[in-house]
Amino acid sequence: MPNLGMGELIVILIIVMLVFGASRLPQLGEGVGKAIRNLKRGLAADDDINVTPAPTAADKQVKAESSARSATEEVRDAEVVER
Repeated sequence: MPNLGMGELIVILIIVMLVFGASRLPQLGEGVGKAIRNLKRGLAADDDINVTPAPTAADKQVKAESSARSATEEVRDAEVVER
């Protein structure tokens, strides 16, 4: 890949200004800067990621209902008496 000189960079800048407009250039630069910053931060972060889902209120309710059902079934089994 050939090196870009000052003339080529000016032509690229003019094309970008025509496509996006001069008012959007600061926003584009800010977005690119944030993207690069986040990429660097992501690469420097630990690779240990906890992917286990946190229990939600619905999960807790289902677990409580299932334990209540099993307790009810145990009581029914305990009440069965042979005569």
